[in-house]
Amino acid sequence: MSASDTQVGGEHYSQMAIQPVEFIYRNHIPFIEGCVIKYVCRHRSKNGRQDIEKAIHFLQLLLELQYKDTPCKPKTESTTSP
Repeated sequence: MSASDTQVGGEHYSQMAIQPVEFIYRNHIPFIEGCVIKYVCRHRSKNGRQDIEKAIHFLQLLLELQYKDTPCKPKTESTTSP
């Protein structure tokens, strides 16, 4: 049995069609973005709100570390109707 077929500490990833670690690895996704993917993928089957809060925290870290000198674009009202 390979390491990819084994999960230590639960079944929240093994129930998925593709495990987050495989998706992250095969797409060369950096660490912080990979953490976001991991927490969002597992929130319904593991820690609920806490996993979403962790994902948000990692997104905040990404903004702080990678975009701290980039000003935010102001939100604009859409003039087109749906």
